[in-house]
Amino acid sequence: MKTGIRILLIIVTSGMMVVKAAAQVDPHFTQYYVHPAWLNPALTGMFEGEYRASAIYRNQWSNLSNPFSTIGASVEVPTNKNLNVGVSLINQRAGDGGYTYTTGYGNVSYTGLRFGKGNFQRIAIGLQAGFIQRKFNPSKMIFDDQWNPATGGLKPTQEAISNPSATAFDAGAGVLYFDATPGKRANVFAGFSASHINQPENRFGGVSNEKMKIRYTVHGGVKLVASEVLTITPHILYLRQNNAEEKMAGAYAQLKATTTTDLLLGVNYRVKDAFGFQAGFNYNNMVFSASYDVNVSDLGKMARGANSFEIGLTFTGIKKTKTPEVEFVCPRL
Repeated sequence: MKTGIRILLIIVTSGMMVVKAAAQVDPHFTQYYVHPAWLNPALTGMFEGEYRASAIYRNQWSNLSNPFSTIGASVEVPTNKNLNVGVSLINQRAGDGGYTYTTGYGNVSYTGLRFGKGNFQRIAIGLQAGFIQRKFNPSKMIFDDQWNPATGGLKPTQEAISNPSATAFDAGAGVLYFDATPGKRANVFAGFSASHINQPENRFGGVSNEKMKIRYTVHGGVKLVASEVLTITPHILYLRQNNAEEKMAGAYAQLKATTTTDLLLGVNYRVKDAFGFQAGFNYNNMVFSASYDVNVSDLGKMARGANSFEIGLTFTGIKKTKTPEVEFVCPRL
């Protein structure tokens, strides 16, 4: 067996991340709207404020000795020149082999494409560029040639692993449409993005010169104003990377409890994977949310407990001067 294939299988099996080696390799989030730069770079700066800082933590497969633990963080700054900028980071750790997945991007979005009555129909285009790194610790791994059938113990491996770390340039792009008309009962938003569009080399693959597959993302929804104190946002998400795909649909409710506090409740379903339940609150310029996934897949049943949870926190700097618009309709949840 080639060393590259063996390493990939060990990483996948020890982390129980995917069912087959050709499946998705990117991290994912239930509360994907907390980390919009991961979802679509065109969402960069799509909010009302001076800046926005977001962080999210995800823990999954917690019944394993070294479960998947993912941290994401981003900072975004809009400008009055139809350009928004931001930076984002993701770090994921998993498995007994010390596997880590890290990305860092600079994001920019252009928001000057406007049309329709009052120019409230808007299109944003986003780009991101940065690095992607994956690595593992060979000293924490056990290979098949270490087994000593005579004594039942372990002996030193003969595997020659010269480079357990791989870093490459990575880039992505996206487009977003949203209806920002204030005072409407229904505001629609939809987007499309492609990650790893330059297809950086996947040095952990079992084939020489294998490229990382492009991850395609389609997302959308509609913000429905049910009353003066309640909005409901049905939403959908579709991801595809190589032959792996993720389909999710759900709804998110925001209830105004006081003049400064909103309560947040949501539920979604990832097809053949898990139900996700979310709750949180919006106080002034801070949003705190938590979610818990109940796994219903066959893989979760075999692992005897594959549930996961997330915690998200977003802080938005309040603008010093008011805009002339009645309301800014945010195209994300």
